[in-house]
Amino acid sequence: MSQLPHSPHQPLAERLRPRRLSEVIGQQHVLGPGMPLRLAFESGRPHSCILWGPPGVGKTTIARLMADAFDAQFISISAVLGGVKDIRDAVQQAEAARDGLMRQRTIVFVDEVHRFNKSQQDAFLPHVESGLFTFIGATTENPSFEVNSALLSRAAVYVLQPLSEQDLKQIVALAQSQQALPAIENEAIDRLVAYADGDARRLLNTLETLAMAAAQEKLDAVTDAWLLKVLGERLRRYDKGGEQFYDTISALHKSVRGSDPDAALYWLVRMLDGGADPRYMARRIVRMAWEDIGLADPRAMQLANEAAQTYERLGSPEGELALAQAVLYLAVAPKSNAGYMAYNKARAFVKQDGTRPVPMHLRNAPTRLMKELDYGKGYRYAHDEEGGFAAGESYLPEGMEPPGFYQPVPRGLEIKIAQKLRELRQLNASARPEDAEGG
Repeated sequence: MSQLPHSPHQPLAERLRPRRLSEVIGQQHVLGPGMPLRLAFESGRPHSCILWGPPGVGKTTIARLMADAFDAQFISISAVLGGVKDIRDAVQQAEAARDGLMRQRTIVFVDEVHRFNKSQQDAFLPHVESGLFTFIGATTENPSFEVNSALLSRAAVYVLQPLSEQDLKQIVALAQSQQALPAIENEAIDRLVAYADGDARRLLNTLETLAMAAAQEKLDAVTDAWLLKVLGERLRRYDKGGEQFYDTISALHKSVRGSDPDAALYWLVRMLDGGADPRYMARRIVRMAWEDIGLADPRAMQLANEAAQTYERLGSPEGELALAQAVLYLAVAPKSNAGYMAYNKARAFVKQDGTRPVPMHLRNAPTRLMKELDYGKGYRYAHDEEGGFAAGESYLPEGMEPPGFYQPVPRGLEIKIAQKLRELRQLNASARPEDAEGG
């Protein structure tokens, strides 16, 4: 299916839309040579799939290119505006294309497929199974939660990523090569790319606004100062890739670590209000739980993970409430970096230490030969011992002193953990009198 030539009156995003696979910018992890979606294009046989990724990363473009590659009729349905009637119409068009003189394939593209309810999604199933058309769904939400399992099982899922800074700068250069823009200062390009935050559509729409404003003012070049004046509020917050961004996330992390819930909530809202990606914030919140609360309150990790999952299910703005409450919980939870420090100490030790052999009693013995070689000989099964603990047993390589990586802090659950470890050390010392002095 060939495309009509681009009209200068079309929106810039449409004028620059790739017309062949080689023109796609970004997504090389699925579209590069030998990658799964590229192989699907080259196979000659379209298959149903779901394109999952944030806005403006090429989901619609890839679907259109797939229709072109297979010379298929392309039918687009918006799940936001459409309904069962649109599905019925698509079925009729697909039947007409299949039964007509040209016997053309059909690709039905459903944008925002997660907006369709279960019965609407089910309406596609018999036609996908019969091969009447190839189904391509696009979604910004996790398909595991938002797409019916029956439909999901019949479609490959391809995860698309936000465009990189280099990808977005390549789009700016492409627009300039089409004489769609005046010259732009490098500082202004950097600001535009940061504002776009991986979204090509947002970048192109902003560039088009700038081009019209620059033409009205008869400007030969877009400067960073003029850019700030024109876009004003949209760019006033902070550069998402710049120093202020990292200063703000640092302030959030330190407020959580310092157990100040109000300050932590303030910095979180500042970042969300400034356009920070809530998914990035969710990842940082999970990191804070593991680094600064750890085993002092294991519920913190669980709550942080659940908040991230809640955001994936609800999106903005509802999902941001879960992130806010996770931050509040982390701020008031007991703090411990003992697990974080223990891991770093273990990594440093292993890096500088030699490769010590596994003691014979700890080795696996799945074969008779290994048993004859004494693999596993003398191992004491802890569950058979009093209290479920093999007092005096050693689990370190021979000759290695107890390194003491993990030192629980006197806060939260780690108070009980430290008490438990002291009791176990005393049992070991009683069973190994020679170690009593160092125990």
